[in-house]
Amino acid sequence: MLPTVAIVGRPNVGKSTLFNRLVGKKLALVDDQPGVTRDRREGEAHLLGLDFTIIDTAGYEDEDPQSLPGRMRIQTEAAVDNCDVALFMIDARAGITPLDEEIARWLRANDAPVVLVANKAEGKAADPGVMEAFGLGLGEPIPFSAEHGQGLADLFQALLPHLEREDAEEEKEFYEDDESAPLKLAIVGRPNAGKSTLINRLLGENRLLTGPEAGITRDSIAVDWSWTSREGVERPVRLIDTAGMRKRAKVQDKLEKLAVSDGLNAVNFAEVVVLLLDSTRGLEAQDLRIADKVLEEGRALVIALNKWDTVENGSALYQGIKKALDDGLAQVRGVPIMTVSAATGKGLDDLIHVAFETRTAWSQRISTGVLNRWFERALEANPPPAPGGKRIKLRYITQNKTRPPTFVLFGTRLDELPESYRRYLVNGIRKELGFGAVPVRLTLRSAKNPYGNK
Repeated sequence: MLPTVAIVGRPNVGKSTLFNRLVGKKLALVDDQPGVTRDRREGEAHLLGLDFTIIDTAGYEDEDPQSLPGRMRIQTEAAVDNCDVALFMIDARAGITPLDEEIARWLRANDAPVVLVANKAEGKAADPGVMEAFGLGLGEPIPFSAEHGQGLADLFQALLPHLEREDAEEEKEFYEDDESAPLKLAIVGRPNAGKSTLINRLLGENRLLTGPEAGITRDSIAVDWSWTSREGVERPVRLIDTAGMRKRAKVQDKLEKLAVSDGLNAVNFAEVVVLLLDSTRGLEAQDLRIADKVLEEGRALVIALNKWDTVENGSALYQGIKKALDDGLAQVRGVPIMTVSAATGKGLDDLIHVAFETRTAWSQRISTGVLNRWFERALEANPPPAPGGKRIKLRYITQNKTRPPTFVLFGTRLDELPESYRRYLVNGIRKELGFGAVPVRLTLRSAKNPYGNK
């Protein structure tokens, strides 16, 4: 395991900007208004050859523990309790505030070593704030600019004594087609469907911020976890929580637009996507839009009906949702539908089991021999049409990619092949070759005529 560094500080001092700089990607949402970050977010940081896990936390605020800012503060405190170094960031241009002093008192009482960073220190206007920071009793502040990358060498020198480990083991390298690689599992859905609650239940801790307020989650948060299979085998999972996705016309707020965009990026990163539905509200058009987007991106899809413990007449509801999904997702029929309760944990083990099975189907490769024997049977059972009296010739088929499974069909006059026949072949691949309800792509390629340009 890599050593961990938690970035703490009051809202809007630049914590997420530093996080993004150290991980080398814009993973955390950044905006001028305070309070954008709510959950703690982890990433793999690289600083002049020093590798560590960096944790971005919510802005520390002195609020009632039951309030949303108060629950955010508890998440920050948990991050510091489990880190190797706390990186305390202040805004040098604004100077030291009473809240900065309160955070400093809390950090001095904590066991974690503290590195003090005076951010926004570019230019002489920040000098008084840097000098003030000495008064926090946390050692010499590092003048820094997260926006421009100034002070990285000084930050390296300050972190090195705390993070250098002689016994550090290299992380095991996984390959994309390795079944032992972590399952990248994204949880998506409309606001308040219970996504964060579900992940917290799987982890057995309040790792993600939850509450009755809709739209608490903004960043897509990835958490590493180990699931024990029915055979007693521990299997790694990377759980990805995402912001609730409302109908586009209702998304007016800039931050919500950023959060939804971040969630869609998480879908691209995932292997299997769980679309979590609030079963007390049934299936809505927005659920179908989200499912369609997941399939369009080539990700494997599993539907989970949450809050099933509160449902009356469940059998009728289940059949109604199943029929609506089959009608609304005609391109992929038979998507797995699981009934779960994030509140009680019922059905979650089955959900993870099905997610692993779905990834296996999504990742499999069929040999050309097996594929073409199936292809010959399919042509014999239902020959391609002959528009204008000239039969379309389909010669052979091959699988050129996995994840999602992608096939190339070779033949002549393929531009005249009806879409219905193409669907017949795709459905046959799914049903007879073990791909189930994962998205299958089929591209058509006509053989070139060597005399075409003569």
